[in-house]
Amino acid sequence: MHASDGFEDLADQLSERKQRHLYRSRSVVGSPQGVETVIDGQKFLCFCSNDYLGLANHPDLIAGFKQAADEFGVGAGSAHLINGHSHYHHELELALADFTGRERALLFSTGYMANLGAVCALTGRKDAVFEDRLNHASLLDAGLLSGARFKRYRHAEVSHLAQQMGTTKGQRKLVLTDGVFSMDGDIAPLAALAKAAVAEGAWLMVDDAHGFGCIGNKGRGSVDACQLSQTEVPVLMATLGKAFGTAGAFVAGSESMIETLIQHARTYIYTTAMPPAIAAATLVSLKRVQTDDWRRDKLAALVQQFRNGAEQLGFEIMASETPIQPIIVNTAERALNLSNALKQQGVLVTAIRPPTVPGGSARLRITFSANHTQYHVERLLEALDVAFKQVDRHS
Repeated sequence: MHASDGFEDLADQLSERKQRHLYRSRSVVGSPQGVETVIDGQKFLCFCSNDYLGLANHPDLIAGFKQAADEFGVGAGSAHLINGHSHYHHELELALADFTGRERALLFSTGYMANLGAVCALTGRKDAVFEDRLNHASLLDAGLLSGARFKRYRHAEVSHLAQQMGTTKGQRKLVLTDGVFSMDGDIAPLAALAKAAVAEGAWLMVDDAHGFGCIGNKGRGSVDACQLSQTEVPVLMATLGKAFGTAGAFVAGSESMIETLIQHARTYIYTTAMPPAIAAATLVSLKRVQTDDWRRDKLAALVQQFRNGAEQLGFEIMASETPIQPIIVNTAERALNLSNALKQQGVLVTAIRPPTVPGGSARLRITFSANHTQYHVERLLEALDVAFKQVDRHS
């Protein structure tokens, strides 16, 4: 007999999760990020990375990282408020503030930590938080952890938000939304949200993780694309591990708001700073993002090519003009079967299942990079056609 470790109920839950086709598994990557990637020793054409601009393995970023690592070593050694704040961190914060048109910017180790830190520092039990139902998990968790009154409005329905703000008491009111929704690829109605927030004396916070670098003037993101100022969007968060190709995140806004985060954001105060070399590489990336308009132009062309082809093949695609192009397949089992059928053809597309997306809306989440070519898109469409016919024939 095996000795009991007390976790038998967890084993049962995991087994049940597998039976419901919701079990998550890791794969071991054996190559740099790119349109061709090696997973568990096999080469794939990849359509599931968030490296939208194809910068994660750019030689300029690698050179910037190496130079800073030679100068500062690898680890920051301490938190920003002790002795972990290098001149590379400081220069990057200044550059990001300038790029986004905000007074200040503050670096965080991850987007999750940025959202938790900002929301919990700005709101508490006497306040109210309002969230789009399809917000990223980090925003939802942040709202719950803040202790504020927590309300969710129907996806992108500004009238529902206005109704909730008008009937919910709170000393402070904070509206939280993704800029580009990570699973649907659509852009939030930011101008209307900003107007509604201002009317109620609320703050609007936008998580632009999937818009920053990809859309807006010179890649300034969804807030810039909607021509919204710091007054209209007082709290802007964006990540650096997607279109920028590095790691980490930042929050940008007014002097007083950023100083408040420095004093009260626990995920900033009580953690080691990101490696200085990451900040140095991001400074290089920022220059590429600003100057390489061709990357965004190419992305837009690839997305349009895919959408045209997908519609001709009869796939249920969503209303997205961003590099995130989901195909709804309804059940988790079907999503997994389609993903595996694509793998058999050397194409990597992730199956997204509940609870990441609502029940009945499991999907193939297809993402594009500026390093993809028209041929790659043609190959993807052909592989999708084969996979759907194969899976549906055996269902």
